[in-house]
Amino acid sequence: MPTLARFINAAIAGLLCLTAACEPRAHLPISAGIGSYPTIPDPPGKSLIPSVQVAEARGWSGNQTPIAAPGLKVTAFARGLDHPRWITVLPNGDVLVAETNAPPKPDDSKGIKGWFFKQFQKKAGAGVPSANRITLLRDTNGDGVADVREVFLSGLNSPFGMALVGHTLYVANSDAVMRFPYTDGATHITDAGTRVVDLPAGTINHHWTKNLIPSADGTKLYVTVGSNSNAAENGIDKETGRAAIWEVDVATGQHRIFASGLRNPVGLAWEPTRGALWVAVNERDELGGDLVPDYMTSVRDGGFYGWPYCYYGRHIDERVKPQRLDLVASAITPDYALGPHTASLGLSWSHATMLPPQFQDGMFVGQHGSWNRKPPSGYKVIFVPFANGKPNGNPLDVLTGFVTSDGLARGRPVGVAVDGHGALLVADDVGNVIWRVTGTGTGVATPEVN
Repeated sequence: MPTLARFINAAIAGLLCLTAACEPRAHLPISAGIGSYPTIPDPPGKSLIPSVQVAEARGWSGNQTPIAAPGLKVTAFARGLDHPRWITVLPNGDVLVAETNAPPKPDDSKGIKGWFFKQFQKKAGAGVPSANRITLLRDTNGDGVADVREVFLSGLNSPFGMALVGHTLYVANSDAVMRFPYTDGATHITDAGTRVVDLPAGTINHHWTKNLIPSADGTKLYVTVGSNSNAAENGIDKETGRAAIWEVDVATGQHRIFASGLRNPVGLAWEPTRGALWVAVNERDELGGDLVPDYMTSVRDGGFYGWPYCYYGRHIDERVKPQRLDLVASAITPDYALGPHTASLGLSWSHATMLPPQFQDGMFVGQHGSWNRKPPSGYKVIFVPFANGKPNGNPLDVLTGFVTSDGLARGRPVGVAVDGHGALLVADDVGNVIWRVTGTGTGVATPEVN
């Protein structure tokens, strides 16, 4: 190992030892932070550096795959991509993949603590430059493997969310929503695009991933904008328009805050029974391994969900000064907890899926995995069953096996989507693969990490 790398690892280990007395491990099983009524313990004491257990990015060897749950089969739809993060499926079955990573953020994660955070991110596979493109994948013979791969859009700015409305493709760059003309069956777009609305960005841009989903009539876009910090430590003035879902009028670009207090909202999906918008949200860090559960929730127009002043209902975050007890009093408790530090990003309703009956009515969730929980959490794709438009019961594993027994990350799931044949697609940004899950074959499920 190079000398510098040895020094860095030794320094990290030393700092972690110094902070080991301050909540080094989770005390509760991950299951305690999952479901409609999660356990919310008291927060631990403060530490200089948060607990860290990074699954070092290793990638997949040869024809290795994740482990599919019994009754499911997983194959590679496309390998050799460049940090694929998000997926959308076009009406003709073409699959668009955002190959992307963070833009330059010179004022984010500054100081010694920030420096170590950047090293952790690199170790986890998040330090690669952004390809800044959207790639089109097409399966022309229906064998479940993409045999056409084309650069669909290039020269973007850390693109993430995508949506096709009629013959207009909307793309959420890190700093703006763009629109592009689309022709049925096209394999690339050369148009420079038109800016619909600017999005909060800048030199901090702490949560850079911006996602979007159209309304049923296509006249509105709902756009996620994450916070500019963990818990407002950069000042509340840096959070204008952030930690929110915007409603954007596509004709005029005018927007309003549809819901707020959502630390890092990412995945979006419509639930068809009640017609509600659902979002997957990553909650705050540095409150120990048991806090705070990430969650998914239906979104109320005008609703406030707590960040930064409180979490999971009205549990006050004492680190945030000054407090806003008026906002705390209005905070909405999320519908369903997805476990602390699971980094639940991907969200997709199970419409028209070809998977077995237990996966027919509910939400698929891509859990990117923890970097600061001992033992780790997430690193899997799960399914949350619904009944009458609400979560109903414990989650089911769909894909596991992304982390080896010795703690190396072969992959990290992010975006999820159902393809034109009813299979589930999963973007894996460490493995650089799009996985395809079908309802045939068998697999061996792994036990839940506790």
